[in-house]
Amino acid sequence: MKKILSLIAFVAIIALGILCYVRWDVWFGNLPEEPYTTPNVPHRILLTFGNDGANSRNVSWISGESVQASFLQLADEQDTLQIPADGEVFQSRGGKAAYYVARLNNLQPNKNYSYRVCSGNQYSSWYPFSLSDQRQTSFLYVGDVQDTIAGIANQLLKAAFRHHPDAQFLVCGGDLTERPMDAYWQETFEGLDSIGQTLPILTVTGNHDYLKSLIYKLERRFSLIHSYFLNTMVGENQVYTLKYNNVQFFLLDSNREFFYLYTQRKWLQQQLEASDAQWKIVVLHHPLYSIRGKNNNLVQRWMFDDLIRDYGVDLVLQAHEHAYARMTAHDEKLLIPVTPVYTVSHLSPKNYRIEFSDLFDKYGSGSRYYQKITASSDALTLTAYDAITQALYDSLVITKSAILDKGKDIPEVIEFTPVPGNKKDAQFAERIEAYKNKER
Repeated sequence: MKKILSLIAFVAIIALGILCYVRWDVWFGNLPEEPYTTPNVPHRILLTFGNDGANSRNVSWISGESVQASFLQLADEQDTLQIPADGEVFQSRGGKAAYYVARLNNLQPNKNYSYRVCSGNQYSSWYPFSLSDQRQTSFLYVGDVQDTIAGIANQLLKAAFRHHPDAQFLVCGGDLTERPMDAYWQETFEGLDSIGQTLPILTVTGNHDYLKSLIYKLERRFSLIHSYFLNTMVGENQVYTLKYNNVQFFLLDSNREFFYLYTQRKWLQQQLEASDAQWKIVVLHHPLYSIRGKNNNLVQRWMFDDLIRDYGVDLVLQAHEHAYARMTAHDEKLLIPVTPVYTVSHLSPKNYRIEFSDLFDKYGSGSRYYQKITASSDALTLTAYDAITQALYDSLVITKSAILDKGKDIPEVIEFTPVPGNKKDAQFAERIEAYKNKER
């Protein structure tokens, strides 16, 4: 018996060794970063939200390989202000660059601005932006972008914003960049060209944003570019919250190890407890309910899902699995759909195989997708589109139901606007209507 157990252990060790040898580069290897130099002209300019509420903005850029006196000029209809920028040199595997951040606080809503940045004696072009009327919140969401070199992400994003000119900003579920390398960062900024300079960009970290090793490492240049993280990191966690009108966003870093996820859990609970927002949206990279296998991402689900349900989160925006999917929570007694709604989306040229499950109400595979989310005083509307054709792919409306006013201890009921052919949503709509008639 001992010999048999020893043989089994030996075979298992050999099999594990072969698996590690075959998968080593996939799990732990990084592509080499080609040497590069950084021009002195300000470039890779990015507008994001800031750290002082919805009326603050940050602008980041790079210029040269050493820190120089740098500032941002901000103009409105009456005046031009000069705002100093913080500079820091980051050395990557392939070269170095000076990164700058200018923070614009106390901006006025319903006002148009323009800005340009300067490092040394080199100026950028002027870029316009505005703080729109915040009575209604409207934004576009994309999952993984991670475009190939010379890809079409910029064409798709421009088309999406042309179709939805009322969208006020862009949210990304991570993997905005294919790999943390200068060539791919350049591709990312080409993908955001004319968008990322005039509309605020919010993104969470994705696994492709990390350098692979036994313990994954996020380079500091990620936070220097997405500069709202510089003031909100909890330990080494890239977390951020923003209240915009009646919506509050909670950005998580689902790529981290157990201990870091636990500290994020405590942060998320504190933020949700303190939130008085009408609508709550959590954004993270790894889907809490995977469409590639029911046992994927279990640690992330254990850490966050009970908080999301207990504290009334309405919408969970996710990425990573390179397909579209929507899952709606259900009240176990009433058998009607309630919040939260979990969605997965992607805008990448890569498509993955998925596993179909009755948990999900809608799937999409083989194309690229984006979502438009609009929040008003009484409804949160989600519409999903095929990014190639701009065809409507999915739609639903979450309402603050009057059922809550009757003392029922259930979350918000969802009002479905079924896309033709989606029988499951039509059935849900019938159940909701029957329940409301019963309540009356």
